[in-house]
Amino acid sequence: MARDPSVFVHPRALCESDDVGPRTRVWAFAHVLEGARIGADANVGGHAFVEGGVVVGDRVTIKNGVLLFSGVTVEDEVFLGPGAVFTNDATPRAAYRKGPAGWRATLVRRGATIGANATVLSGLTIGCWAMVGAGSVVTGDVPAHALVVGNPARQTGWACRCGRTLPADLACPGCGRAWRSAADGTLGERRSGAGHDG
Repeated sequence: MARDPSVFVHPRALCESDDVGPRTRVWAFAHVLEGARIGADANVGGHAFVEGGVVVGDRVTIKNGVLLFSGVTVEDEVFLGPGAVFTNDATPRAAYRKGPAGWRATLVRRGATIGANATVLSGLTIGCWAMVGAGSVVTGDVPAHALVVGNPARQTGWACRCGRTLPADLACPGCGRAWRSAADGTLGERRSGAGHDG
């Protein structure tokens, strides 16, 4: 498969995968291995590492120094802050290599944000539009729209689609969206006929 001619790869980057979508940019000293798949209009910052087997959606921002290892799937419109790390092995030993059969898949759902220098352990799901604070260590699944911070990361509130932290009434002071707590403990947008916002 030939790489789309609109893809930009900096002369000092190494992009070994041709499965890169139109208008995606790969900046200096980034390394994208063969077998990685990156969607359209994505941005891969300097010194980022994307291993074979990683799937990245459209319009994803991968800032400088992000490490994505095999088994990680990142859906559309996700923001990965500088230095964020995604692991794929819960019990690594150099002397006992497991290979792909022993790795655990991680899913980052649409619109989520992973803050700078956050670490996401393997086998987890980060929900749609969730917000992981800078420096957090994520050891469990994160619900959609949840704001989590700390080590280990704990939920401290809810985040709107626009990224603002929601006040107690769940009405966003930034974009004006209004939210409601759903029976299953998640967040849904308050509008006529609306279900979960996902």
